[in-house]
Amino acid sequence: ADLVDAETEAQRRQAVRIAGGALRRECEEIRALLVEGMATVEALLDFSDVEDAADLTSASVRKAARHALDRMDRALSTADSAERLRSGFVVVIAGPPNVGKSTLMNAMLKQKISIVTNKPQTTRHKILGILNGEGHQIIFFDTPGIITPHYLLQEVMMRYASSALDDADIVLLLVDAEKMRAGEYVKDHTAFQKIQSVKKKTFLAINKIDRVDKAALLPMMEGFSKAFPFEEIYPISALNSEGIVELTNGLEARLPEHPPYYPEDIVSEAPEKFFVGEIIREKIFEQFSQEIPYSTTVDIVAFNEREKRKHFISAEIFVERQSQKGILIGKAGSALKTLGEKARKEIEQFLGHPVFLELHVKVRDNWRGDETWLKRLGYDAKS
Repeated sequence: ADLVDAETEAQRRQAVRIAGGALRRECEEIRALLVEGMATVEALLDFSDVEDAADLTSASVRKAARHALDRMDRALSTADSAERLRSGFVVVIAGPPNVGKSTLMNAMLKQKISIVTNKPQTTRHKILGILNGEGHQIIFFDTPGIITPHYLLQEVMMRYASSALDDADIVLLLVDAEKMRAGEYVKDHTAFQKIQSVKKKTFLAINKIDRVDKAALLPMMEGFSKAFPFEEIYPISALNSEGIVELTNGLEARLPEHPPYYPEDIVSEAPEKFFVGEIIREKIFEQFSQEIPYSTTVDIVAFNEREKRKHFISAEIFVERQSQKGILIGKAGSALKTLGEKARKEIEQFLGHPVFLELHVKVRDNWRGDETWLKRLGYDAKS
């Protein structure tokens, strides 16, 4: 119950600790009972004159009891191994917009979890990703780019970023090497102010080093180390996976010994329905320009899995003005058809199953500034 009711990562971890200890104690008590029961059976089998002893089959009873003990020993051994696993660690990937945060998380997980486009503010939620490696588990949060919000949706996005930072064990601040070279980062930058205010251990990752002269990296790193007390600084290229192993190893070295918080066969806790909506939104960002991507959101209204037929998915795309609806649909529906084809192909790849995708475009005036509609569309303004 404590785990279900946990609202923050810190509360979740405490609940897991309590549950793990209780489970181990329960296993130990069961084992003690099995040992006692086996001793009783052995005594019965050793005295043939005991009443009903003849009804006991020596080989089968002993085999069953020993099998139960073996299983319990393995369970306890697994619990011991889990306790030695390096885990219990939340890394929040944060930074300004369009520096490659989503690309970095996908590269570290070696799987696409966050949508990626060349436009800023693509990520609107805090997205959890789980890295399960040899003897370790790291929990990542991809977060919206840190900005000064100008409307309610952006305020909600910044609350998501803030709540993730509150749960962080380590903040992984990501910056763009090209912008660093151009002198765009200054000490009072919005993202740096936010990171300084949370007072958490912070790593710096300088991304997109494939686009700058390597000789320029050392002065960049020295400049940042003087401006902020980073724990460690890593030059990387998330797109080319350069420096990712070194960064992962650096994070792993800070992990405490702790049982994993999530099963080792999952990479995120979000439902498939969420990722399907994100894929459609990604294709909107890729296909359209100017205000269209930022004025749209996607609501999955039907998600019917059918084993022997195509999955049926129906999605509503909301815009703020009638003119935007016309652009999304296009002449004779051509633009919407193209969007649907591109989204369907990636959704099928993600789900591993053929899909029938149905798209509808609706107008909801100023949905980005309406708290009721934001909540209905999956953006909780009170988070």
